[in-house]
Order: sequence, then structure tokens, then C-alpha cells
Amino acid sequence: MEQKQTQQKSTERVVRILSKDIEGKTTLYSGLTKIKGVSWGLSNAVCHILKIDKTKKIGELSPEEIKKIEEFIKNPDVPIFLMNRRGDLETGEDKHLQGTNLELRKDFDIKRLKQIRSYRGLRHSLGQPVRGQRTKAHFRTNRRKGSGIKRKAQKTEKPYEGGKK
Repeated sequence: MEQKQTQQKSTERVVRILSKDIEGKTTLYSGLTKIKGVSWGLSNAVCHILKIDKTKKIGELSPEEIKKIEEFIKNPDVPIFLMNRRGDLETGEDKHLQGTNLELRKDFDIKRLKQIRSYRGLRHSLGQPVRGQRTKAHFRTNRRKGSGIKRKAQKTEKPYEGGKK
């Protein structure tokens, strides 16, 4: 009985991996994708390379396994196509960023595009789609709901005069 309670506690808790809280009842494979910068492919690679069962619940992981997962995600030894920062502009090396580092780098990239006044930077600053989507029917901002429809004139009711007509 006591063993069941400790096992339930371990699966119900919230586990913190790379400053992200993940529910203990999710599987390792899907739970790792909650971390910003970890894709399904990288999550699969983490499970495969560290030889941890993908279907294992995150709440059942030992602290040593959590530490191994964090270290691996920080410095992944995976093929280049799984990394999210290939050919970095400043250093030219292939990196993998996660969490707030990824968000900051993305913001800096957008600011750089705006500063050099590239087409993509202009589209970002105008709030328009960047990747060539059509804009005739979609991305229409500042439009009122039903702007082309005329409203019906409201009927004026006569006051009740009493009796039959």
C-alpha cells in the first residue's frame, strides 16, 4: 500500500526540466516537446540516444535521468538537420537553442532584418505575412465586422391606444 502511494506521488508531481514545468503524467516523448526549442524529432533522439523508454512517464524519472536529459538538450550530439540554428550568422557554427535563448535570438534576428530594411524586415514591421502568402482575402486588419452590409431600418412601434381596432 505504501509503495502505491509513493508511486502515485511520483507520477502526479510536476517536473521542472530546463526551466519549464511539465506534468508528471505525460510521457517522456510528448512531454519534452513542451520545452521551447525541442521538436518531436529531437525528443525522439533524446530517448533513443540516452536509452530511456519513450513511453515512460515524466513523473517516474529519477533526478539523475532528468539531469542527463537537461545536459543532452543543452549540448545535443545529434545530426545537423535536427538542430534549430544551422550556420549561425555571427559564428558560422551549428547550434541548438532552447527556452529563452531561442526567443531572444529570434527577436534579435527580426530586429536585424528591420534595421537593414530588407523585404522580410519591412513585412514584419508592417504586420503583414512574411513568407509570400496572398493578402487579398486574408490578413485584412482594421476591418469592421460586416462593413459591406447595410443595417435594416429599425421599426418604430406605435404606442398602445387601448381597445379593439
